[in-house]
Amino acid sequence: MEILASLLDGFSVSLQPLALTMIVLGCAGGLVIGALPGLGSVNGVAILLPVTFLVPPNEAMMFLAAIYYGAMYGGSISSIMLGIPGASTAVATTFDGRPLAQKGQADKALVAAGIGSFVGGSVSIVLFTLFAPPLALFALKFGPAESFALMALAFATFVGLGGDDIPKTIFSICIGLVFSAVGLDHVSGMPRLIFFDMSGFYAGIGFLVLAIGIYGIGEILWTIETSKGKVEMSQATITASRIFENIKRLRHSTGVMMMGSVMGYFVGMLPAAGATPASLMAYGFAKSMSRDPDKFGKGEVTGVVAPETANNAASTGALLPMMTLGIPGSPTTAILLGGMIIWGLQPGPMLFIQERDFVWGLISSLYTANLVTAVLMISCIPLFVWVLKMPFTILAPIIFMLCVVGGFAPTNVMHDVWLMFLFGVGAYLLRKLDYPMAPAVLAIVLGPLAEKTFRQAMITSQGDWTTFFTRPLSAIFMACAVLLIVFPLVQNWQRKRRAEANAAAE
Repeated sequence: MEILASLLDGFSVSLQPLALTMIVLGCAGGLVIGALPGLGSVNGVAILLPVTFLVPPNEAMMFLAAIYYGAMYGGSISSIMLGIPGASTAVATTFDGRPLAQKGQADKALVAAGIGSFVGGSVSIVLFTLFAPPLALFALKFGPAESFALMALAFATFVGLGGDDIPKTIFSICIGLVFSAVGLDHVSGMPRLIFFDMSGFYAGIGFLVLAIGIYGIGEILWTIETSKGKVEMSQATITASRIFENIKRLRHSTGVMMMGSVMGYFVGMLPAAGATPASLMAYGFAKSMSRDPDKFGKGEVTGVVAPETANNAASTGALLPMMTLGIPGSPTTAILLGGMIIWGLQPGPMLFIQERDFVWGLISSLYTANLVTAVLMISCIPLFVWVLKMPFTILAPIIFMLCVVGGFAPTNVMHDVWLMFLFGVGAYLLRKLDYPMAPAVLAIVLGPLAEKTFRQAMITSQGDWTTFFTRPLSAIFMACAVLLIVFPLVQNWQRKRRAEANAAAE
């Protein structure tokens, strides 16, 4: 009852006219920022941080949190409509969202993204409200060994239950791991894999550059070839009844939404993890849970619901260690943490006692921001779908221009633009050879995290590799990873024996 009373007090703060106005403006701005390739929540919050000095701290933090929420929703818009991830957190949405749009079902994909995001945000906010302090302590139990074991489980999911050709999946993961290792060594600081001694590689390969190259440039090249000059854009008629019908159909995805919400929230709580790994892991688990995993990548609604649920849940999860421990769970929350310190608010356990109005006002504003953003996104679906009615001869140059801007904007370095083109051509060639792209994307996201946590675990255990199996949580994750890798091998062996038995009987 005490929590409910505190939450009601928070709503009395967040529903004040100025606060509500800032929340609505933040949600709308976040949707636009998230939909523009190359920006995303990190850049959006950083760019608009000075604006918040015009209002009191409470309203300022609500505004930035609303931008964060809006950007998480908005990233799916360009992923679905143009095949270009608006941010790294929306890359997994591209896998099935874009094929749905190409089939004339963009409204179905956008509704799935909107409702999935709303459910993920709602579940995670409830978890945040009810269990903030104990969940923060649980997150602290994740040392390097547990974090690496969780990454290993994510890789094993794609290998064991992905439904793709296993050797090609492993090759795709290895390619991603190689690209993730480019740059300066995390421990020694020594340069590695600096191709042709080009200075641009010292900063590593930006994930957004890789994602835009694969799903922007690569998609344009693939469309041009497969269409043979006769590309017909979707002419779907969007009505309110059709949108409500799509919402009703999502009841079959309730299990995936719950899985994505819980997984996203807990992965988001882990420092340095964030929403991108959460969305990719949720997509992998949704594919492994499906009765027909071969549908994924070809326009499966569940493939949109899972990552969108997870990345919104992870955004709330990332706020938890920031507020309760002063440890940002993602780059965006690191900027929010800086804003709180500027306003004289000290994150930590005492924040919930000394600044109750601020804390519960912010928590209640998350409920409002989540609802407002979902309503804005679903009500604007006809406007988004209008984009698909443009002739491809007009749309392709626009996509190409957005890709160039998205590749250049984060770093302002032309080296990244040339890399983006190379990745686009490479993705196009690998697609022709039927290699899956999702494992490579997962590897380049999780590669640096996996390497860092592995080396930290080995250093702290003085080189004893059994540390991954002697710690309870990491042992569970590693055991599941091993089973997932062994599972397809056993299946292949059984299939081979069955075939031999049938041949002998004949």
